[in-house]
Amino acid sequence: MISYLVYFLAGVLQDILFTLNIRFVALRKLWPAVVTSFLTVVVGMLVLYNILSDLDTKQSIPAIVAYALGIAAGTFFAMKLKLEFKKK
Repeated sequence: MISYLVYFLAGVLQDILFTLNIRFVALRKLWPAVVTSFLTVVVGMLVLYNILSDLDTKQSIPAIVAYALGIAAGTFFAMKLKLEFKKK
């Protein structure tokens, strides 16, 4: 059960990072865009690697669903997040 929560939270984190990345790209902020892009991919690949290598078939489907629900929640939270970045 704890592992599903971890996958959920990883999905939330990944989608918030992805949304921030899109905002940084739109604002043409090079280094924040590069860092958030890197972190987004690292989180996603670590989760995918873990699901494929460490979980059996009965655990992998619920883990994927928990991860997808986390990504959906991350989209919700990122859309509600009111971060203002000044354009230089």
